Amino acid sequence: MNKPDVIIGIDAGTSVLKAVAFSLDGRQLAISSVKNDYTISAEGAATQSMPKTWQDCARALRGLKEQIEDLDNRTAAIGVTAQGDGTWLLDSKQEPFTDAWLWLDARAAKTVEQLTKSEAEGDRFHDTGTGLNTCQQGSQLAHMKTHAPELVETASVALHCKDWLYFNLTGELATDPSEASFTFGDFRKRQYSTRVIEALRLSAHRTLLPEIIDGTQVTHPLSVEAAQQCGLRAGTPVSLGFVDMVMTALGAGVYTGDEGVGCSTIGSTGVHMTAKRAENVRLNPDHTGYVICLPHQNLVTQTQTNMAATLNIDWILDVGADLVAEFVDRPSQKDMIARLEAWLSSTSPGALLYHPYISDAGERGPFLNPYAKANFTGLAGAHRYPDLVRAVVEGLGMAARDCYAAMGSMPQELRLTGGATKSDAFRKILSAALDAPVRVSAREETGAAGCAMMAAVGIGVYPDMKACIDQWVVPLLAKPEEPDEHLAHTYQRLYAAYAETREGLVRPWTTLGELAQQKAAP
Repeated sequence: MNKPDVIIGIDAGTSVLKAVAFSLDGRQLAISSVKNDYTISAEGAATQSMPKTWQDCARALRGLKEQIEDLDNRTAAIGVTAQGDGTWLLDSKQEPFTDAWLWLDARAAKTVEQLTKSEAEGDRFHDTGTGLNTCQQGSQLAHMKTHAPELVETASVALHCKDWLYFNLTGELATDPSEASFTFGDFRKRQYSTRVIEALRLSAHRTLLPEIIDGTQVTHPLSVEAAQQCGLRAGTPVSLGFVDMVMTALGAGVYTGDEGVGCSTIGSTGVHMTAKRAENVRLNPDHTGYVICLPHQNLVTQTQTNMAATLNIDWILDVGADLVAEFVDRPSQKDMIARLEAWLSSTSPGALLYHPYISDAGERGPFLNPYAKANFTGLAGAHRYPDLVRAVVEGLGMAARDCYAAMGSMPQELRLTGGATKSDAFRKILSAALDAPVRVSAREETGAAGCAMMAAVGIGVYPDMKACIDQWVVPLLAKPEEPDEHLAHTYQRLYAAYAETREGLVRPWTTLGELAQQKAAP
């Protein structure tokens, strides 16, 4: 029998569920992935089958076993993280009785609007450090209480996605300090807050909230039933990771002991973070953003998130592909992406403004507006398709600057992860937009690495997170890429116009949103 020398990280994202194997010193050994499925309806619902999500997780783990010989005996521990927010309910028999509401679900918009106008909102925001939005379990439960009371009356516990997978792996009902505190608690104490729960009008349903555990300190054994389904060894320690946003940032280098570091994940959404001691958090007056605990002493990440990042790039490339298809064969997504670098390099910076709010759910960072929409400003007859592409990418840079501005000063260095950051031109634009050097991690699966790191600390491979970070994260950071001075000056002026235009668009967005609602009404 081989000595346990592998740690598995499970990262159940919105689009793909991955199981990734790492050596004890952090080398990625293999990956197995399963495409995620969810359903979106015209009423704003976004739901996912709970049984299928667990089946997909087990399938991904079995796929990993096919790649690594004797994986069941070699696995020292398993860590699990997943998409954040959302509501995954179990009944009194600890079984799902309805599909999970995802973070994409927008049905709670009116409930959020009412709650944010209440006198208790100030206390709620002070404790959580997090702006209330439709993504969160607290908002969704409050909405269910009024509009679908049978759901909260049937439920015995409310979990998040990673908590649901952890329950299936171990039989334990629990959540972690990150999601517990930014939704229902106090990030300074890492515990539930009575006044937050009261502000959400959920005091009568407090029993739905599970125990909070820290996966660096507490693990539970893989159950016999789960071991059989996954092809692993019963009794293997399982660590409940923190929410995927901070696991990804942890793996990408949001905290390595250096001062003034920011970390941005540019994926379907844009996540922008800085690591701080809890007492140094500066809450913004607009009540937006997140404060999310890190699995490291008294550290938290102050976070602003754009609802859509590369979704904007996907959209503009699809527009071009659709047009081409009217005359010749439609180019593939790969072909369009291959052209991206050339389009960015052949166009002038700052020729157009683009606000990247392409998500149907509006925007949540650094402002909260469910009606926010994407738009171009400054179009002229001379502009062509490559100019639009460049404006979209520059818009993502402006949105990142907008988010960091809401959290205080610009980062002195920016660590990047996400597919778009592989583009040289994209990194140059983002570096200039923030006027900061950027560094990219060579780590491919940062989210899975983050929860695997927690598991490694949880079973004592490392004495603490700092020792694990020094081994798993620091050696994989590339050299800093300095910002282009001339481009940074151009973007400083462009950002002033970007922010001013954004503020002026609030009323038109509202009008368009109300008209759309009237049109959709039966």
